Amino acid sequence: MDLKNLPLLLSQISEEKGLSAERVLEAIEQALAAAYKKDYGKRGQLIKAKFNSQTGNADFWQEKTVVDDTMIYSEQELEELKEQERLPSEDEEISAEKKVRFNPERHLFEEEAKKLKPDAQPGDIVQIPLERNMNYGRIAAQTAKQVILQKIREAERESTLKEFKSKEGGLISGVIQRVEGRAIFVDLGKVLGVFPREEHVPGEFYRPGQRLRFYVSQVEDTPKGPSIILSRAYPKFISRLFALEVPEIAAETVVIKAIAREPGARTKVAVASTEPQVDPVGAMVGQRGTRVSAVINELGGEKIDIIEWAEDTETFIANALSPAKVLQVETYPKNRALAIVPEDQLSLAIGKEGQNVRLAAKLTGWKIDVRTPEGTQVDMPAESQDDAQEEAEKEKPANI
Repeated sequence: MDLKNLPLLLSQISEEKGLSAERVLEAIEQALAAAYKKDYGKRGQLIKAKFNSQTGNADFWQEKTVVDDTMIYSEQELEELKEQERLPSEDEEISAEKKVRFNPERHLFEEEAKKLKPDAQPGDIVQIPLERNMNYGRIAAQTAKQVILQKIREAERESTLKEFKSKEGGLISGVIQRVEGRAIFVDLGKVLGVFPREEHVPGEFYRPGQRLRFYVSQVEDTPKGPSIILSRAYPKFISRLFALEVPEIAAETVVIKAIAREPGARTKVAVASTEPQVDPVGAMVGQRGTRVSAVINELGGEKIDIIEWAEDTETFIANALSPAKVLQVETYPKNRALAIVPEDQLSLAIGKEGQNVRLAAKLTGWKIDVRTPEGTQVDMPAESQDDAQEEAEKEKPANI
């Protein structure tokens, strides 16, 4: 193993893997330490290396922890542990919670440590310089290679996890790679994302090779690598799409206050303005509807109602029943409300299979009954009302 070629290797790996030179250098140093221990060290030793990427030279040293009698097991204690079949390993690290078994290759008594480091205290690390050796055998070189590969994979995994963790709660573009059972795997570049069936939009069809936008709902570290859960059904998917199309959202002059969605069918979005001169609904719709149309096209034609949010509950409920015109709203205890609409607006206020009033209930968090001035009344089923209110409480943060 020629150490003089390592600077070139360091640069090449950094570029290919997209990792920092410091991280790759750390992996190389750990590999050199493993190779040194293989050829020149002893079992149980803790050997470290420092590699100079400019000269191609490496320095090695052994680390030992300074201990006193209170930090290690006595012979009697070891005998008792042996009888109980609880004999600790010699490689255990020092900790404040428990004692360790003394290992002359890893531990150093305080009296001996002071000869090397006069101010040494129990718990300190003492570095003992080792002879520099530049030649390694085949087995040691193979060990170094395996350590480098392992450390590079770990660094790549951490880098990928960190990158996608920063994208959690945002949008990402990916290409559908394959469909397996109830899940679809999406190529996100460095890693595959999982698009589970429960996050699909009813009515949408997905095929391999199709490029789509997704909402990154969850990023977790698993033994097999980063797990990235994608969604197109989550309500915040809508708010992130509008953020791409509406500059006023990025400028925080328009704020999305609440979203109620039935994926694939219809969505209601409540918006407010932080500037009196800005019309929040007009900003979301765009000139000739270009902005909202772009979002609708991404959603495959899902209908979107944009309404103005209001502090006043009655006004907000009336707006939420849009596109129906509401004559009056009466509120009652336990978050119940009665909306009175003209006779010709009754079916519009209710919507197909109660969809419009159900979404309005989700959006506002109120149980809404609808009737005409003449007394014709349609009650939303109690179960649907309760479900809508629960959904509203879960899906309606103050600022989405």
